[in-house]
Amino acid sequence: MNVDAVSRQLLKGLGGKENIRSNEACMTRLRVGVFDVSRVNVEALESIDGVMGVVVSDTTQIVFGPGTVNEVLDAFSSITGIPKDNVIGPASVIRRRKPADFLKHIANIFVPLLPGIVAAGLINGLTNVINVATGGAYAGLWWFACIRTMGWALFAYLPIFVGYNSAKEFGGSPILGGIAGAICVANTAMPLLATANDSQIVLPFTGGAYNPGNGGLIAALLAGALFALMERGVRKVMPKLIDTFASPLFVLILGGLSIVVVLQPVGAVLTQGIYALINSVYEGMGIVGGYLLAAGFLPLVSVGLHQALTPIHAMLNDPSGPTGGINYLLPVLMMSGGGQVGAGIALYARTKNRKLRGYLRDSIPVGILGVGEPLMYAVTLPLGRPFVTACLGAGVGGAIATLLHIGVVSQGVSGLFGLLIVEPGQQLQYCIAMLGSCVGGFVLTWLFGVDEARIDETYQEETHDE
Repeated sequence: MNVDAVSRQLLKGLGGKENIRSNEACMTRLRVGVFDVSRVNVEALESIDGVMGVVVSDTTQIVFGPGTVNEVLDAFSSITGIPKDNVIGPASVIRRRKPADFLKHIANIFVPLLPGIVAAGLINGLTNVINVATGGAYAGLWWFACIRTMGWALFAYLPIFVGYNSAKEFGGSPILGGIAGAICVANTAMPLLATANDSQIVLPFTGGAYNPGNGGLIAALLAGALFALMERGVRKVMPKLIDTFASPLFVLILGGLSIVVVLQPVGAVLTQGIYALINSVYEGMGIVGGYLLAAGFLPLVSVGLHQALTPIHAMLNDPSGPTGGINYLLPVLMMSGGGQVGAGIALYARTKNRKLRGYLRDSIPVGILGVGEPLMYAVTLPLGRPFVTACLGAGVGGAIATLLHIGVVSQGVSGLFGLLIVEPGQQLQYCIAMLGSCVGGFVLTWLFGVDEARIDETYQEETHDE
């Protein structure tokens, strides 16, 4: 692929350089913020070499797949002259915030953090395995301790990055959001944690000591958003002569008090509620809950809202969290990819449409590796029925993953690559669950998902294999 040529075609399809606000990449998608969504030519974008699919919402998401998307981003950013950064939606969205858009904002906050979350999670998981397997033989070596520190650092200071991105996403100064997030990081040198007259400083209302991590990442996210909203409001009324230093000072003082007294308790309640909801579905509903979670995940992926679950996965993968860093939710959701692979294999075995068979030959192998966008955008979604049968088939794997209590130590990969993040000793169970989702997708698609007339109409192919 000529990424320079692709980038120029992308720029044209997105309405030209003057229509671009921002550009960033997640694991598989180029995410572009534009000024005017009506100028985006989806058909032109979909026809570009290497593009697997296009999703248009508050940002335009062009699916390329892992690795390739980073090369495209480098070239695209060079052409636009806009630094690689977290995306900003169209101007109309910036002016009119809607409650329904909140999940998209969460995705924008966490997508830039994914590479670090994935890497740090893998470091934590692998070094824990090495420690257990060797009886801590490497624990005293400086290089091993350095590697472990890299894994520890991300989760220890993740609230700072979340606050930073949250403030930026909601139109404030990122550094103020970072400071807001820092209040949610436990550090013995924090003045709020100091002692006076041999007793800890107590807070109003609760009469207890401050607990920085009480509200978790939710408190940091809310704090960054609050600081942004406060800053925008204050700057509207602050005299220009003193705005540069007075507005940030006002935000930090009043915002800091708000975090400690209000947002931390609110964040704690929301965090506990999230855990309770997950447990009610995962533990309370058992295999039925696992089935529903896996079967309902692909629709979220299709519109790009699956990234909004990143903070939940980050909390579950936090070694200091209630699950000890083992995420039991993600393996259930990962089964959605297996359902699609099974559906793709069934379509390949039954269809005579050459064009579709060509798409399937290209997309099934990468689907097995864990990149499901080619199958979804090029095959199952356009055909409709196979998308439904893939979802229903994925539920089988989700039920098995719940029954076997499979956990992962990080996020960001799936399919065959998911073996890299599965909790040590559960690789066989993971394969069994994934095979279940593949078989479920295959059988349901074979029986109910193949409509040759619809296939020929969709892919404009009427010449069949003999």
